Amino acid sequence: MKKLILAIIMAAVLLTACSGEKNTGEENTLTAKLLYQGHGSFRLTTEKGNVIYIDPYAGEGYDEPADLILVTHQHPDHNQINLPLKKDNCVLYQNTDALKDGEYQTADIAGVHIEAVQAYNDNHPADQCVGYLVTVNGKLLYFAGDTSKTAQMADMADMDIDYAFLPTDGKFNMDMPEAIECAEIINAKHTVPIHMSPGKLFDEQRAKLFDTPSAYIMADGDEIEL
Repeated sequence: MKKLILAIIMAAVLLTACSGEKNTGEENTLTAKLLYQGHGSFRLTTEKGNVIYIDPYAGEGYDEPADLILVTHQHPDHNQINLPLKKDNCVLYQNTDALKDGEYQTADIAGVHIEAVQAYNDNHPADQCVGYLVTVNGKLLYFAGDTSKTAQMADMADMDIDYAFLPTDGKFNMDMPEAIECAEIINAKHTVPIHMSPGKLFDEQRAKLFDTPSAYIMADGDEIEL
């Protein structure tokens, strides 16, 4: 009987010790998050807590200090760089950094990999605008900026993009039919229509027109885990 009790006690001690080794007090399943602030503005938080703003201008959620601010071009509805709070070491990475001497640049900043890509149409000169491919937490995101269909989109079909964010206003950018065409060319797992109506954060009626298999609708204030 004493041997049985001793064996039970020893087993309990070993179980407690093993549990203590496994429980480090740290989360093992941290996720990145993307907040859609409306129009063409986003706040991306990496799995390590770094905060990145893309084209700051619209909506709310600028109270988390930035590690990185990405700007696709210098129109005032995309480049309000003074809007977010900033950390002392915040990096500002704009179209002039991303496109130099006709070459699209890549960079690794604030825990993400950034690849600049083409963005252009009649309202947005190709030498003054970029889109961004951003890799975070193993997911690939395409922030198109202000653009219409580009030659480079055909190359994206094989990139296994998780989320593509395409402008759809039909005034300064491509309209819904062209955006649907681009979505089908890019072949992302999810394609989110943004920049739908000038002066609006989100336009539910226009969002309903984005009829394509990969369509994923986000209203301003919506947040997804990556």
